[in-house]
Amino acid sequence: MNPASDAFVRLPTVRTEIERVAPPWVARAAKLPTATLHEAGGRIGVLPPQIKPVGRSMRLSGPVVTVHSPGGDNLWLHRALYVAQAGDVLLVHVSGAPAYGYWGEIMSTAARHRGLGGLVIDGCVRDADLLEDIGFPVFAAGLCIRGTGKDHQARGWINFPLRLDELTVHAGDLIVGDRDGLVAVPRESAPAVVAAAEQREATEAGVLQRIAAGERTLEVYHF
Repeated sequence: MNPASDAFVRLPTVRTEIERVAPPWVARAAKLPTATLHEAGGRIGVLPPQIKPVGRSMRLSGPVVTVHSPGGDNLWLHRALYVAQAGDVLLVHVSGAPAYGYWGEIMSTAARHRGLGGLVIDGCVRDADLLEDIGFPVFAAGLCIRGTGKDHQARGWINFPLRLDELTVHAGDLIVGDRDGLVAVPRESAPAVVAAAEQREATEAGVLQRIAAGERTLEVYHF
């Protein structure tokens, strides 16, 4: 660690130690659709639907590292890259200023090199074609080429609770993303929700078999 450049980790708005959802639940959740996790958990955890994968096949599952960034500035995203650990997913709130390119080829390359699990941001990113080529999962609210600042005096937060729409997400929670959207599951609830989602998938497989055999959804679901 460079004492000068890494002094930010001693700021009161940065938490470097968090409790994370256990790896086995992350791996099991990675095999499940986001909609199934949402339903199985009691219709929980929907992140803003405008946040979509940059590449159609991008998918992510991992513990959350929350980042509250000043609008139009991505210095706190650079800092979070080196607070996060392998497998972590950066969840970034941009203070209501989405129309900047907060992330691009260089940051995706750095994140992939560190083994991070993905980026979710309620702002825009750029270098879309290159991000697809790199393959690091990026979920963003859109694309924008406008450059960002690097204000060392601006206040940001890492690993503090983050509110997106009506949802509050805590550092260490489980986040899963696919083409349909993103779902956040509280760390303590993850084992029960993942197990319930697996059971739901098994039940739905049986329903599909019944429909393929000629039954109507009206009878299957007792409508």
